Amino acid sequence: MDLTTPVPPTRSDAPLKVAVILGSNREGRFGPVVADWFLGRAAGHPGIEARPVDVAETEPPGARDAGGVPLLAWADAFVVVTPEYNHSYPAPLKSLIDRHFAEWQAKPVAFVSYGGVSGGLRAVEHLRQVFAELHATTVRDTVSFHRAGALFDDRGRPKDPGPVDGAAKRMLDQLVWWGRALRDARTRHPYGS
Repeated sequence: MDLTTPVPPTRSDAPLKVAVILGSNREGRFGPVVADWFLGRAAGHPGIEARPVDVAETEPPGARDAGGVPLLAWADAFVVVTPEYNHSYPAPLKSLIDRHFAEWQAKPVAFVSYGGVSGGLRAVEHLRQVFAELHATTVRDTVSFHRAGALFDDRGRPKDPGPVDGAAKRMLDQLVWWGRALRDARTRHPYGS
C-alpha cells in the first residue's frame, strides 16, 4: 500500500449528514434566527455535514433538494428546530413528518426548541411520541430557548452564549454517536428486513 495516497474514509468515518428542519412557516417567525445559530454550531462540530430544510419552502408533496434527491432521503440524522404553538408543535411540521416514513426509520432525531415560558419543551415531548411511532430514536438532551426573543441580540447571536453553546455541543455529540451507530447498523442489516 502506498502510504502517501490518502485512504478514503470508511462509511463509519464519513461525515454524518444531518437535516436541520425549521418547523414553522408563520409570518414573522423567529425560527430562522434559532436555526441559523444552530447551523453555525453544527458547522463547527467535527463529523457533521448539516443542511437546512425549511417547511416554508418544502410544502409540495414529493419535494426534492437541489440535487434532485427526495427530501430527507439523504439524511443520516435530523435536528428539528421547533416553536411551541398551543402546547404542541406547528401543523406544517406535522405535515412534513407525515409525508415521509422510511426516511425516519432507525435514524436519530434531536430537538432545538424555542418559545415562551416553556421554551418549546411541550412541543418536543409531543414530537418524541410521534418519532417513536415512526421507528426513529430521539436524542435525550435538547437545546431550549425560554422567552427566545429576549435571548438573542439584533445580529442573531445569543446574548449569553456559554450555556446554549454547551447544550448544543452535548446534544450534537449524542446525535453523532447515535447517528454513526445506527448508520453502521443499517449498513450491516437494513432496518425491517
